[in-house]
Amino acid sequence: MPGELRWDDRPLVIGEVGQAHDGSLGTAHAFIDAIAAAGADAVKFQTHIAEAESHPSEPWRIPFSPQDASRFEYWKRMEFTEEQWRGLRDHAVEAGLAFLSSPFSLEAVELLRRVGVAGWKVASGEVPNAELLAAMAAAGGPVLLSSGMSPWAELDRAVEQLRDAGAGPLAVLQCTSSYPVAPEEVGLNVVEEIGRRYDCAAGLSDHSGTIFPSLAAVALGARVIEVHVTLSRAMFGPDVPASIVPDELGQLCAGVRLISSALEHPVDKDRAAAELAPMRRLFTRSLVTTRALAAGETLTDRDLASRKPGSGIPATERGRVVGARVRRAVEAGTLLHEDDIEPAPAG
Repeated sequence: MPGELRWDDRPLVIGEVGQAHDGSLGTAHAFIDAIAAAGADAVKFQTHIAEAESHPSEPWRIPFSPQDASRFEYWKRMEFTEEQWRGLRDHAVEAGLAFLSSPFSLEAVELLRRVGVAGWKVASGEVPNAELLAAMAAAGGPVLLSSGMSPWAELDRAVEQLRDAGAGPLAVLQCTSSYPVAPEEVGLNVVEEIGRRYDCAAGLSDHSGTIFPSLAAVALGARVIEVHVTLSRAMFGPDVPASIVPDELGQLCAGVRLISSALEHPVDKDRAAAELAPMRRLFTRSLVTTRALAAGETLTDRDLASRKPGSGIPATERGRVVGARVRRAVEAGTLLHEDDIEPAPAG
């Protein structure tokens, strides 16, 4: 159903907008249309309420903004009203997307609860925030737990807390908090370890700026994929180098569906080969004579060659045929069948 957050029947693909809208409500809506058109399952934003989350002294992660004097002012400019968030949520659902937004304060959790979200995404930096985890678990719904800044012990505590609190279905996402992340730091091995360690859906939140780690993760069993999206690589913002464009998101979605379908339909190699027997006859080889032979002559190795198609005696039977006799006279280049030969007399 549109607006639902599910990963049981096929891997879930999330287009992450984050702050790429740069405070423009119209641009935020444009992202929804682009992500829906690409074939993703969900769109995700971030809900920042500066007064509830930050202090004016908060340092920049990357001092990128020429119009904001501080990180606090940047968060302030990124805020939308509750009515605006509701409009984004309604637009996403109408476009067939599940609507998500990572909350960064208890006030943001409450705002999003009123607006209506398909589930809860715990940002990497909020994993140790037990109060925030409790609020999301209490609100109900699936929980996506990012892991970019956490060691295993911290993730263990967060997963235990969410489960003890009765949170909905859980997915834990491998994530490396670098923008962009180098291939050597993606951590595809961690995706598999997450599934074993927590017996839950594992996923990848990728910051490589390419589609390749996500495709590899799905092949390894990931059920949730999250990628940053930018409308153009010429856009402004700190996450652009770690983002993919809508056309690439479309390729990613198509690739995820193809890989998922392939994994869900294992092939019986022997049965598949049997079903391809007519084609096999076209591409394999048979034994043919290299010279004219009289009836009763004994076939030697020099009398035989292999040629397509494979509708006669298979070329792999050469050892058996050498020493046999031809039942009737044959021309050079005759494709041999079983009724053309008879075994040589014993002794």
